[in-house]
Amino acid sequence: MTVVNDTSPTAPSVGAPSKGKTRGGGLGRYVLIRFLLIFPTVFILVTLVFFLMRVVGNPITASVGGRLTPSQLQERLHAAGYDRPIIVQYGEYLGQLARGDFGTTLTDHQKISTILLTYGGATLELVFYGLIIALIVGVPLGMLAAYLRDRWPDVILRVFAIFTYATPVFFAGLLLQLVFSVWLGILPLGGRASTRVELALGNIPNPTGIYLIDAIRTGNGQIIGDVLLHAVMPATALGLITGGVFLRLVRTNVMGTLGAEYVDAARSRGVNEFRLVGAHALKPALIPIITVMGLQIAMLLGGSVLTETTFGWRGLGFELQQYLSARDFVAVQGIVALLAVIVAVTNFIVDVIAAFIDPRVRY
Repeated sequence: MTVVNDTSPTAPSVGAPSKGKTRGGGLGRYVLIRFLLIFPTVFILVTLVFFLMRVVGNPITASVGGRLTPSQLQERLHAAGYDRPIIVQYGEYLGQLARGDFGTTLTDHQKISTILLTYGGATLELVFYGLIIALIVGVPLGMLAAYLRDRWPDVILRVFAIFTYATPVFFAGLLLQLVFSVWLGILPLGGRASTRVELALGNIPNPTGIYLIDAIRTGNGQIIGDVLLHAVMPATALGLITGGVFLRLVRTNVMGTLGAEYVDAARSRGVNEFRLVGAHALKPALIPIITVMGLQIAMLLGGSVLTETTFGWRGLGFELQQYLSARDFVAVQGIVALLAVIVAVTNFIVDVIAAFIDPRVRY
């Protein structure tokens, strides 16, 4: 019997990588695409805000129209350029954004960039606290719910996740204030720090605007404790919303990994259940959390508006609410545009981190 051995150059070798693909490739292309997507995302959001702000009329008429005579109002409109076609205004606004100019407020004549530098640190600090609370609540409780699947603790935790996600952040904040400040008197009602600590932090050289960092720089334990004590209720009210999302994500993914073959193999070797859940099943389950974290940070930024207003936390959300009340649509438009840039850049960073952790994200 003759054995035919086909060694012709046209026969493809099994398992050989194709010439059109490089091993481990795709990361650079993925990062580039995600970076380029920042620009259309910001463009769409800025465009929507620009035209929605003008549905109710021009910003000057909305903010100060009732306090000016018709001739004075017309002069202000002409000086600001709001009597020109809206397409012309839109083109000029995009040109300002391209130069990094987000505009000047009508009520107090502040640059929007100055507002970001002044109050952005407070919002960043609150979002950081809220994210920590969300991880503390979502990850351990999600692991517990997955391990006790379909038992009564799992049912309670699932109801808790739905309840926290569906509860408005301002309502959760008011409940926390009622219980822990009014009834129990163990937590401050609002603000970022007590008056004494505010003055002390204002006197340090080159303050960052992030009270926890500035408090650590003082080296005073009482100041650090006061700052953290004021952050407990705002962070909890804000973090519980995302904590419910993380809880359900961790539960679903841990249940999936607990049924995997490598977990069964580890269980057959005598690995205890705590280690199975904490080491073998948790790590793969955290990948989806990192993937969606960018969206959750956007949710935290949105929730910070009501949280800061409820607790008197002087950040971008608090200022945004003040400008909305004053009908200063230029300020609202500029702050929302800034937040859109922050969200888009944050999503890009999270996507890149997720691509490094899980290669499947790149394809």
